Amino acid sequence: MLHRFPLFCLVPFLLASGVFAEKLTIISTPPGATVEINGVVAGTTPFDKDFPGGYFHRTHTSLGSRLEHPLVARLNLAGYATKEIPLTEGPMEWISLNGHNHGEYFLFKTNHFEVQLDSVAQTFTGEVGAVRVSAPPSPLRSELPLEQLVARAKPAVLYLKGSDRSGTGFFVTNTGVIATNAHVARGEGTLLARLPSGVQLEAKVVFLDPELDIALLKVDGENLPTLSLADANATKQGEGVVAIGNPGDAMLFSVTKGIVSAVGKFPAAGSGTWIQTDAPINPGNSGGPLLNMYGEAVGINTLKLVKKNTSGIGFALSATDLMTVLRRFYPNAQFAASQETVVVSSGNSAAEAPAASENSSATTLAPSQAEGNGTISITSDPDGAEIFVDDKFFGNAPSTLKLSAGSHSVVLKIPGRPDWRRTLEVLKGNKVALKAAFDTAP
Repeated sequence: MLHRFPLFCLVPFLLASGVFAEKLTIISTPPGATVEINGVVAGTTPFDKDFPGGYFHRTHTSLGSRLEHPLVARLNLAGYATKEIPLTEGPMEWISLNGHNHGEYFLFKTNHFEVQLDSVAQTFTGEVGAVRVSAPPSPLRSELPLEQLVARAKPAVLYLKGSDRSGTGFFVTNTGVIATNAHVARGEGTLLARLPSGVQLEAKVVFLDPELDIALLKVDGENLPTLSLADANATKQGEGVVAIGNPGDAMLFSVTKGIVSAVGKFPAAGSGTWIQTDAPINPGNSGGPLLNMYGEAVGINTLKLVKKNTSGIGFALSATDLMTVLRRFYPNAQFAASQETVVVSSGNSAAEAPAASENSSATTLAPSQAEGNGTISITSDPDGAEIFVDDKFFGNAPSTLKLSAGSHSVVLKIPGRPDWRRTLEVLKGNKVALKAAFDTAP
């Protein structure tokens, strides 16, 4: 028998289902960070916004407001590492009262988030190893036996475990900066990082570039093993490569071998320069290193082509693209000429790469040494302004750069404030200090 209820009988139920709004609060230390929610700028910290109550409370019926997609906040503040925070959990299931319709929804984890931002100067320390390229290759170099290559490289590789996915990463500085894929770290504040020795560390997500699919993580530590990066211009079709990673449910830190099938742009895979290989790359390998036979990382294992009647095709994003990202924080990082390994320091110091040998021509951030260079020390008030020289991004202030003699356009930028611009005449051997003072934010 069908029972009919007066409308007012539904009022308490509807109120319980979240008709009224509740407040979401995001606080950062320090305050003033720009808050993006799913890529849209929503305000600055301290941030408050009203959302339907149904976004905060579990429901099992179709009545009430529901959040039908996950939400992720990104906090950006000049001088601090970008922080990404998953705001929601789910999906959860709802079902209509008649039982015929059902669907999924998400809930805010809490109505109050407190976020500690990490200083760029304190996060991106240490040194990045880069491999110099020569043409033709040095006859003094010889490929490593596979067993020796793996023994050298494996200690720098990590197993990464998030809330609902896993992947691979590798150390690019001896102070704990880790490179991996953005799709491994997206939506995570921290990941569990496990070394081959079994040691487990907490890895903070400190930078994400979704377009290039590159993420940087940071663990606390010193004198950690690292992999040197090799320029894609030195990677040749047909040369041998090795992938180290943690595929699916297989054994951790597995090794596979193949060749470079092709090198170049591949828009179907995404932005950047890609290395196609027949070395098996499976889910869980994402973010791990693709190594040449000298033990140098030529790329980040990123994806596998899954297509009917197609197998054995994997793609690694080149280490050249990774270097582009690292230069945001290590502006003196570079590939130069010669078959040696160079070490370049954090942009927060004035350290310079060693000069090339007599038989090689050094490549610096600007034209060659033969034309002469000057040293430019750049600071900003407040710290952390983005530095552009001749329309190219050179990292964040404070930083010390070597520029070729001649005229250069220098622009420093802080979101929400007018750009600071200067035209600078650099003289050979000169040292110049620039300080960009920005107006107080409105």
